Amino acid sequence: MLLFYVRHGDPIYNPDSLTPLGLKQADALSKRLGRYGIDKIFASSSNRAVLTATPTAELLGKEIVKMDWCHEGRAWEHYAFPNGQGGHCWPAARTEIKQLFTKPEVQALGDKWYEHPDIASQHDYKTHIATVDGQVDEWMQSLGYEHDRVNKLYRAVAPTEERVALFAHYGFGMGFLSSLLDIPYPTVCTRFNLSTSGMTVIRFHNSNGIVIPEVLCWSNDSHVYAEGLPTRYNNEYSF
Repeated sequence: MLLFYVRHGDPIYNPDSLTPLGLKQADALSKRLGRYGIDKIFASSSNRAVLTATPTAELLGKEIVKMDWCHEGRAWEHYAFPNGQGGHCWPAARTEIKQLFTKPEVQALGDKWYEHPDIASQHDYKTHIATVDGQVDEWMQSLGYEHDRVNKLYRAVAPTEERVALFAHYGFGMGFLSSLLDIPYPTVCTRFNLSTSGMTVIRFHNSNGIVIPEVLCWSNDSHVYAEGLPTRYNNEYSF
């Protein structure tokens, strides 16, 4: 199986939609994904995620299966961290939180990073991570792959050669990819990013019933380049 994780196109957050550029990015994605095909299309219940998935679904004649647990609002409940100013933010949004997440003593805790007292006193990550892990594992089980979190791999209970796409968000994506790939959340959210319409491709190759996911590309935007659209990473950097 190939799993395509796609962040929504250039957004309008209120109301929940896409900018004209975001709509063009969605069209560019459909041409790229349509070239080799997608067997199943899933999306967050957010309008901007559904709008990003729509051109691909229409081109391929596929249904979009909406999943509310992938909504950015659910991710905000799970991952938003106190910002020190009476509000909350994504952990990667503040240098102070990133510095906390990269402390050697936090990194040394591995999967139990949330047990560090400076983190546990601020947010109940332990409960929230367990919720996300359960949702990810249930979905992957439905696709034919049973997550063995102790050994950090998957059991291929009903392996396929399907291409599956999930259209969702940045905040949700950091937690989802951390859970899916068995990489501690502090590492993912401080070392990686997801650009608008960026496509991450993960290979689930079955080897005698064992699957260890391989990231083939991360937040790739070659579809944007192919259509002559601006390749400014989250409207900040061009490269």
